Amino acid sequence: MPRDGTITRERILDVAERLVIEQGFSATPLDQVIAEAATSKGAFFHHFDSKVDLARALVARYVEADLAQLEFGLAAAAAVDDPKGRVVAFLRHFEDQGDEMIAVQSGCLYASVLAEQDLLRGEVRHLVEQAAVAWRRAIVDLLRPALPASALDLDALADHVYVTFEGAFLLYRTTEDASAMRAQLQVLRQLVEHLLSD
Repeated sequence: MPRDGTITRERILDVAERLVIEQGFSATPLDQVIAEAATSKGAFFHHFDSKVDLARALVARYVEADLAQLEFGLAAAAAVDDPKGRVVAFLRHFEDQGDEMIAVQSGCLYASVLAEQDLLRGEVRHLVEQAAVAWRRAIVDLLRPALPASALDLDALADHVYVTFEGAFLLYRTTEDASAMRAQLQVLRQLVEHLLSD
């Protein structure tokens, strides 16, 4: 078993991510994180300087996983030769995973931490912004060859794709309809397909 503390740190992050998504950042006390991670305050503070440091580490890890998902979608798109087909393949990749996304987690960490005023002014907000910009750039790069003469604001359309995920998480939490993510991503794909057919 590793003695570098990696397992303990990851266990704390796993528990904290689940609790923050379920309860919100402010409503998640460190004592609850420590208890549910089956660790000690000493071990917690060995890995994290404060609760804000925990938020930064949570978001950094979440951004890494988020950008990995983006890369999987781009790989699915790259397998298609036609520019319009690439856009559709990208969207369909996430649509096909909609049920799994909801099964894995009930919400998005970004929304949970960005609701906190104290976290909006520092590195946490900057990390989330970096992820949003990476998604925007990647989607615009897909859209531009598919809509070369479009008068549409491609940045705004790319952001619309990104925020559909957030909206679908909120819809699921409101309605408890596990198909919400897939349904919203399907409608998004259908709308974009219609746009591409003009």
